Amino acid sequence: MSFAILSMGLLFLGSWAAAAGPVVDLGYAQYQGVVDIDSNITKFLGMRFAAAPTGNLRWRMPTAPPNVDGIQQASADPTQCIQGAIVLTPPNTSPQSEDCLFLSVYSPRSESYSALANDSLDPRWRIYLGFCLSIHWLNPTERSSLWFFSSASPPQGFLAGQQVKDDGVLNAGLLDQEFALRWVNKNIHKFGGDPDKVSLWGESAGAGSVLQHIIAHNGQTIPQLFRAAITSSAYLPSQYWYNDSIPQNLFDNISAQAGCGVLDALDCLRTVDTARLREINQNIISASLYGTTTFGPVVDGSFITQSPMVALEQRRVNGEILLSVTNAHEGTLFVNQSADYDVAQYAQQLFPLFGAKEGKAVAAVYQSFGSSQDQVTAIMGESRLICPTYLLLNGFEGRAYKGEFVVPPALHGDDLYYYFAFFSPGVITFNNTAFINAFNGGFLSFATNLDPNIKLLQTITPPWSKWAPAAEEMVFNRTEAGEPWIYEDPTSDALLARCEFWKSLRNITAQ
Repeated sequence: MSFAILSMGLLFLGSWAAAAGPVVDLGYAQYQGVVDIDSNITKFLGMRFAAAPTGNLRWRMPTAPPNVDGIQQASADPTQCIQGAIVLTPPNTSPQSEDCLFLSVYSPRSESYSALANDSLDPRWRIYLGFCLSIHWLNPTERSSLWFFSSASPPQGFLAGQQVKDDGVLNAGLLDQEFALRWVNKNIHKFGGDPDKVSLWGESAGAGSVLQHIIAHNGQTIPQLFRAAITSSAYLPSQYWYNDSIPQNLFDNISAQAGCGVLDALDCLRTVDTARLREINQNIISASLYGTTTFGPVVDGSFITQSPMVALEQRRVNGEILLSVTNAHEGTLFVNQSADYDVAQYAQQLFPLFGAKEGKAVAAVYQSFGSSQDQVTAIMGESRLICPTYLLLNGFEGRAYKGEFVVPPALHGDDLYYYFAFFSPGVITFNNTAFINAFNGGFLSFATNLDPNIKLLQTITPPWSKWAPAAEEMVFNRTEAGEPWIYEDPTSDALLARCEFWKSLRNITAQ
């Protein structure tokens, strides 16, 4: 079974012949699924897993959903959560709501879930990406599960500041995710799943969410909510203490724009119309540095007890094993390629706690990277995406695999088309079946077997070594002649040295 928290937008909307499915009793509600006859998949769509985080429940701990009588039809996707954005992305016009704490389960069709082991399912069965939390089976005999995370970071999920600490909850978005994982731990057996075989996967800020759950509770989450983690292009911006000047000033800015005074500001914000909060969010994003996020996790002293870099350096991690993938050109989309840059000044804008000394030091490290655009592109990509990935790998020393996606143009997010090739064959630049099966086959094999070498289907990927600083990583590329080119290659010593440079600045990058 694979399992998903996705906020990227619906990637697949197809017509499908449906029939009434089984009923699952969750205690607080009974939900009846629907069977997709064409794919032989049972879908439970839009099941509420927590109370609506609206009104007085804004910026509060997630709570159990209310009891409802009768059988609820789980046959339609719910509205997606209010989405955060960065200036390089177009406005999201999909229906959105604060009342969005729902999940969906997709599993092999079965009249009785105790009989799932007798069902047959192609292990390459496609994974649907939805607006909500979703669970999907990968292998019905193993019943392993996979969570998907992606980015959603508006004020509703990540408002910080002393006021939120005093009369609310910090990192509300992460706590909602964990609440859903605890729902899985408690309920997934009712769908034929195994709560001891959960994996997490995320891309970009979603991989950043996976990182946060890896270090949550100082690496000692009880019970264990997942056994494996997969990150694709893990994004780690500055993560301040909740009452540092930057998150506190952000709270004050939002409060002022909303017309709330200093006294009882949080109570006032709980009454502000959702549309107005969304407008304020866009105002703040529009004023930010191109390609950067405004809202994100903070160190709260309880769920996240210390900075991510420190936690990973100490190897205080949840989970047993890790698979991490980066793309060759992570920073390109996050930098305005038509602008000229003062590189030192850019570094200071990217990390507001930098002074002139740190800005010049960064510029000196990257001065050989070509034009000013090339230099800041490398700075963005390595400081916030690539180097955090290697720190993650070090956190799982001897228990991790590393891959690099290099097929041109290999920009941030390009790998998604190959994980889910059936969604967008017209977008894929290298539509080669052997390559696609090799790339997403390692992903699926790891989720099911915790080892990309124990393959669900035979692929051309050579033996994949576990990663260590002096070891190799799997490179997924193509030849100029248009053939798959998949091989192991040592991680660049120069890159690892630059990552050590960024680690030495962690106190002022606030990572």
